[in-house]
Amino acid sequence: MTIDAKHYDVIVAPVITEKATMASEYNKVVFKVTRKATKPQIKEAVEKLFDVKVKSVNTLVRKGKAKVFRGSFGSQSDSKRAVVTLEEGHRIDVTTGL
Repeated sequence: MTIDAKHYDVIVAPVITEKATMASEYNKVVFKVTRKATKPQIKEAVEKLFDVKVKSVNTLVRKGKAKVFRGSFGSQSDSKRAVVTLEEGHRIDVTTGL
């Protein structure tokens, strides 16, 4: 099983929030992914990088918020997240790399 460099381009970072931590109890892991990443690409990247079996992938696009900074208007970038459900018996501990 070889790891291709493109797998590192798909997954940006793990999402560590209270909601993502509660989802880990149900064998789910949340990742921030690139906007152009598809579900099959995300599944392949997670399986190759973490050596686990993926059951399903759900994605969502978080729209950027409008912000005011020093009197000028701007907006945060949109971001895409992937909620990856793992097969029974497989686990990813995202807190070990911190």
